[in-house]
Amino acid sequence: MQDDTSLSVTDRNETADGAADDAGGPPSLPPARVKAMALTAMAATFMAMMDSYIVNVAVPSIRADLGASVSASEMTVGGYILVYGLFLVTGGRLGDIVGYKRMFLTGLGMFTVASLCCGIAPNPEALIAFRCIQGLAAALFFPQIISIIQTSFEGTQRDRVLALFGVTIGLATITGQLIGGVLVRLDLFGWGWRPIFLVNLPLGLAALAGAALTMPGVRSTQRPRLDLPGVGLLTLALLLLSFPLAEGRTAGWPVWAYVMMTLSLPCFIAFGWWQRRLSESGGQPLISPPLLRLRAYRSGNALFLAIFASNGGLFFLLAVQLQSGLGYSALKSGLLFAPLGIAFTATSMTLPKIMPRMGLHILLAGYGLNALGYWFLLLTALAAGDSLSGPMLIPALVVIGVGQGLGLGPLLGAALTGMSPQEAGSAAGVLETVGQLGMSVGITLVGLLYFSTLGDGGSPHAYMHAFTVTLVLNLVLSLLALAFVPPLRKAAEAPAGV
Repeated sequence: MQDDTSLSVTDRNETADGAADDAGGPPSLPPARVKAMALTAMAATFMAMMDSYIVNVAVPSIRADLGASVSASEMTVGGYILVYGLFLVTGGRLGDIVGYKRMFLTGLGMFTVASLCCGIAPNPEALIAFRCIQGLAAALFFPQIISIIQTSFEGTQRDRVLALFGVTIGLATITGQLIGGVLVRLDLFGWGWRPIFLVNLPLGLAALAGAALTMPGVRSTQRPRLDLPGVGLLTLALLLLSFPLAEGRTAGWPVWAYVMMTLSLPCFIAFGWWQRRLSESGGQPLISPPLLRLRAYRSGNALFLAIFASNGGLFFLLAVQLQSGLGYSALKSGLLFAPLGIAFTATSMTLPKIMPRMGLHILLAGYGLNALGYWFLLLTALAAGDSLSGPMLIPALVVIGVGQGLGLGPLLGAALTGMSPQEAGSAAGVLETVGQLGMSVGITLVGLLYFSTLGDGGSPHAYMHAFTVTLVLNLVLSLLALAFVPPLRKAAEAPAGV
């Protein structure tokens, strides 16, 4: 196989009107520029995903410093995730329209400024507002990363960069809480929780400079228009579903939560009807219906939903059990994620050597090991009973890390098989939106089962019983993810992923 320095990319410089200049055929970029472009994209990816998790362990510190209520402190976490998920598809489509590089720079610039504002926020209301702006900004730049990869790389080179992209997502997901715990514990300059946002400043500025210098200016050759009715219907549907999933548990599942989730269904149906009608009349829908007819893409979305549901549920369950059930500090519980992160990273680094030999069979190996790790977690909890301690979970977490290290990177390449460059932005937005919804669903289901099983009991035995019962649900979610692997592999290996 080729060394990393052999990666090549087409340099399509934007003309004055932002269109891609393809005249004379695209020349290859120098290897150094290719590496710098990849590093820039991965730095931005890491920031967007890390900020979904880094605040979790800082909530007590934020409450104490700003005098925030429980609901306000939770919105500092949920506001980012909610707005981010609402506008990912729209952000992807805007990249198709105005140019991927331009939208990437716009969103990343907004994100960096919003991070500074979060770091100096004087009160809870300002912090929540700037966190929502952070989420909007991330939704604008994040889908452009996949679009740029899709339109700039080809063949095995594209697969390798997509694998790196998947690895970065997984690493940020796994290490976000650990990084947050370390920064809060260090209390840099006596600033308490504020460095968890300010750390984005050097990263954001470096990524902005790198993108301006290295990323090609590319956009869809079809120059689609923004489907404003589609944006409105999809945003409303996602809001009606996502908000009660995020806030329903802490609010005690009031009637309005069920009403909102019920109303989301007709909104999704209306959105689907509008997309089909617009497509059949020659218009330009927000999500092209033919895109959803690609079997590889459908199977990839299903697997994305299941794996993010299992991950979101597991991380939530472990954080609650370790801190509430076992009395661990936020930092100590965060450190227990380190073995999973190390295993994930070490395994991911072997992908360039393993993927050419195994092909898409690597998905079966990865998600099979992932499910095995969940099974080991359940067996460990059953065997240890009330004497369970955090370190006992490490072997199972390592197995999960190895499995996801093998599976997450190749998943993206397989899901995007047969994708046209014109649909890259909206396709990326849909994938990530599905992942965010999966995370919300997983946390909601796990939270419901855990706390309903726990009841009013606060004894170690009650916590342990709730933990063990809920691990069964996590195992089921991991098996569901594994079940989607064969249809995805079959579709991705078929011509054009159809």
